[in-house]
Amino acid sequence: MAQRAAHPAVPIALLLFGLVAILLLTIPTQDIQEAPGFMYGIVLDAGSSHTALYIYKWPADKQNGTGVVTQHRECHVKGGGISSYAGQQGAAGQSLEVCLDQAVKDIPKERHKLTPVYLGATAGMRLLHASSPEQSDQILQEVGHKIQSYPFDFQGAAMLSGQDEGAYGWVTVNYLLENFIKYGFVGRWFSPGRPTVGALDFGGASTQITFATQDEVEDKRDMMKLQLYGQEYSLYTHSFLCYGRDQVLKRLMAHVLKSQGYSASVTHPCYPADHSQTLKLSSIFNSPCTAKYKPNSYSSEASLKVQGSGHYEHCLGNMSEIFSFDGCPFSQCSFDEVFQPNVTGSFMAFSAFFYTHSFLQRITGITVNTPPLLAKAARTVCSMTFSQMLLLAPEQKSRLQDYCAASVFLNILMLRGYGFDESSFPRISFQKKAGDSSVGWALGYMLSLSNLMPAETVGLRKALTPGAWAALICLFVLLLAAVLVFILIRARDGKKKGGNEGTI
Repeated sequence: MAQRAAHPAVPIALLLFGLVAILLLTIPTQDIQEAPGFMYGIVLDAGSSHTALYIYKWPADKQNGTGVVTQHRECHVKGGGISSYAGQQGAAGQSLEVCLDQAVKDIPKERHKLTPVYLGATAGMRLLHASSPEQSDQILQEVGHKIQSYPFDFQGAAMLSGQDEGAYGWVTVNYLLENFIKYGFVGRWFSPGRPTVGALDFGGASTQITFATQDEVEDKRDMMKLQLYGQEYSLYTHSFLCYGRDQVLKRLMAHVLKSQGYSASVTHPCYPADHSQTLKLSSIFNSPCTAKYKPNSYSSEASLKVQGSGHYEHCLGNMSEIFSFDGCPFSQCSFDEVFQPNVTGSFMAFSAFFYTHSFLQRITGITVNTPPLLAKAARTVCSMTFSQMLLLAPEQKSRLQDYCAASVFLNILMLRGYGFDESSFPRISFQKKAGDSSVGWALGYMLSLSNLMPAETVGLRKALTPGAWAALICLFVLLLAAVLVFILIRARDGKKKGGNEGTI
């Protein structure tokens, strides 16, 4: 029997299927391809007290400004900051080996040569550069050579200015909080329209304050304009060198020593009453920050015995004297003749601000969210003995004697210096991380230097473009219609065939 010919609707349906297949192969896509994996970037934050290595990652097909960079790993280098190795040939570079070795393991081998590495040195190296430019240059060369011996794409070791440190910290905070752009459910990046958050950083040798302001910045050295995601931001940013935690403690000790006539034994009002220690004078006067307190002549090997008295008011008085609140050459100042507009909006305080605030709340049980509660918590810590604190925080044994001074400093800096008050202080969030990323300048530094942050508004879409989607939907509807017509025709033919067979 002759084979029955296919119905005309069959080749039509096959043709439409073919057209859809060709369209899927030729139309532009963004995310339909096989997952591209991740790209990686490394930043070494070479601070005054220690160095931290951060590894960031982002989808490999999202290089130009998609705002998807996340923290992959972090590693903290043992020992002091690179500036502490001045005069020790090769030691600064060697100190980085453990964390660089870890980075080799944490980043896929096939990505090593594509991974940029940046080292940024901050206030510790700025201080060393001020006293010995040759030594600071030598250390930067040493760490550069060490990093270059690893299979990464070394982009250089540089010393950040205080202004850059503050600005990059501000970028990091607002990037992590998605205040610049945010990815929406509709498959688009959009500006959430939220106000930015100010950044308060407190390191070992300096402290920074950065926030967006509409007020005139009278000292143009403290003004910075950034163009991010199609928006222009006017920032006030200032870095106070010698006002980091470690340098403040040195300066306070030097002030106490000077005010007590450079005696071989002094009483420290910020130390717990049951605590004493012996120091060498060289450990106090080995910094440019204590130069003005230095006696005309002294033996660096001479010892100083320090006995605590745990006296809050005296601690407050001595700490206040390392600030200068007199002689403002502008319409208003924070301290040390530095112009500052009024603080506005919310702030995030991180680094040593977070650790000091966290310790205060843990030890005292006081929720430190208003100026009076900050003062109350500081007073409470200063009245505690070393033994009492040791019972509550044994893991902090080496730092316990310094928390009264750090708390009093935070009080003076925040309230009298920066001008936070009853309405603005509660808007400060003390944080170590935002999401899964550590807060600091490192992420903002890498985003800026690696062009991962666009200058203009982005309108990125996932998968197919709208035009492609429209064409695909159209063809799908036509295909569906053809299939339905084919089914109806076959059903009709079936009925006719059944009717004809019934009449034979």
